[in-house]
Amino acid sequence: MQRYSLGIQDFKELRTLNCVYVDKTEQIYQLLGQGKTYFYSHPRRFGKSLLLSTFKYLFQGRKELFEGLWIADKVNWAEMNYPVLHFSFIQSGFREIGLQRYIHNKIQEQATIYGIILTETDISAKITELVQKIHDKYQRKVVVLVDEYDKPINEYLGTPEVAVAQENKQWLRNFYSPLKELDPYLRFVFITGIAKFSKVSLFSDLNQLQDLTLHREYATLLGYTEQEIRHYFDERLQELAAERQISYEALFAKMRLWYNGYSWNGKDKVYNPTSILNFLSAGEFRNYWFETGTPTLLINLLSEDFTFNIEQMVVGAAQLSSFRLEQLPAPTLLFQTGYLTIVEQDDDTYVLDYPNQEVRDSMLQYLLAEYCHQLDVKPPVKALFKAMQKLDFAQVIKSLNGLLGSIPYQLFAANQEKYYHAVIFLTFRLLGYYAQAEPSVSEGRIDAVVETAQHIFIWEFKVDGTVAEAMQQIHNRHYYQAYAGSSKAIYLIGVVCKDKKITDYEVQQYQ
Repeated sequence: MQRYSLGIQDFKELRTLNCVYVDKTEQIYQLLGQGKTYFYSHPRRFGKSLLLSTFKYLFQGRKELFEGLWIADKVNWAEMNYPVLHFSFIQSGFREIGLQRYIHNKIQEQATIYGIILTETDISAKITELVQKIHDKYQRKVVVLVDEYDKPINEYLGTPEVAVAQENKQWLRNFYSPLKELDPYLRFVFITGIAKFSKVSLFSDLNQLQDLTLHREYATLLGYTEQEIRHYFDERLQELAAERQISYEALFAKMRLWYNGYSWNGKDKVYNPTSILNFLSAGEFRNYWFETGTPTLLINLLSEDFTFNIEQMVVGAAQLSSFRLEQLPAPTLLFQTGYLTIVEQDDDTYVLDYPNQEVRDSMLQYLLAEYCHQLDVKPPVKALFKAMQKLDFAQVIKSLNGLLGSIPYQLFAANQEKYYHAVIFLTFRLLGYYAQAEPSVSEGRIDAVVETAQHIFIWEFKVDGTVAEAMQQIHNRHYYQAYAGSSKAIYLIGVVCKDKKITDYEVQQYQ
């Protein structure tokens, strides 16, 4: 039985334990010859740490670890004997002792490994001294690898301690700024993280960094392509298909729906490794990647502005690529953290959308729970789904009231219609239906439209009004006209809302 590298971020451990390694060394080899100072941002749990670990053992000349891989006979191993400085901010030890001391400790750890005595006390001077002394001692250029460079900042975003992020940004600048002047002593520099902060604010002195994040040649450096999954995990996929008594292609179609779709160029798509490896191990379709972290900051940002439809968002290249601590634009954060991905690209304009069902369903559940102030929205949503299947409108209204009823009154009173639109849209999108909030038609704007495989539902809300007024508006403005050519049954639904509750409704089938 294949062994999977779940939780393993060290390349040596992965190879020693004979875990499946999806060979990325051809692209790694290509990087070695194209430049030497790189930056690469990607969402969490995509294999950034394993990538840096692979670089580490490659530059150390650990030939035995690369046997059987593409790169094995492409490298002059006699030349691959470089000292490697590997810094990681994955662990949150800086919270307890402060980032300044944490960085000093990390530099000292590396100095101890290479038998270097440091005399400088300033961070910038200390990293300079370390690199120069290692270079002089070993007469070799130095490799610098930095993992999760931005965690000391991200850790505090959206918290009462956000001022600490500003302070940490300065300590990180002190750490990175000497690398440009140290260029003659360096063979290779690779920095990874999740967010891409403005170079002016963090990498102001390190302007020679080549950003690979949206580079078309490295769109599949992290993540698994469909071809790679078929090649490396074919036997296990055959087993899972047999267990379910479905075809191999039917299983793959479901995997594609659940876990594929991440793209950094709008063309090449990859699967999330964490989700795939967990699925192959457990044999069950679940939200593996999403469950490894809760997007609290993003949910708060979206709910504060009543942004609930984040599908098909159009952004420019400048907005997509970086942000400042003073500005936290939701589209940028959603993309950089992996909740949205590029589905289309036209020069410097990008269209963002959910990558797959795992992310879409999980995000919709979190957003709906946030708007409704409920821990678990699944019971009323399941009841609503059954009611929709039966066209049981009384139960539909009852389920919606169950979601609306827990919203704090003081919040609801100031944004009544927005809450109705948000709850309707999120609920029906979560059910897999095509839902639109306030779509424009020739004679006005409909409150909501929900489309299923057989039906179209046109909703009009009246706050403290009457059902007659709601139905009259639908007919007077001919809201159904845009859908009249459809072969689906069209239902017109007038709803009266008052005090967080749908108090009355009427349903008419359009003929």
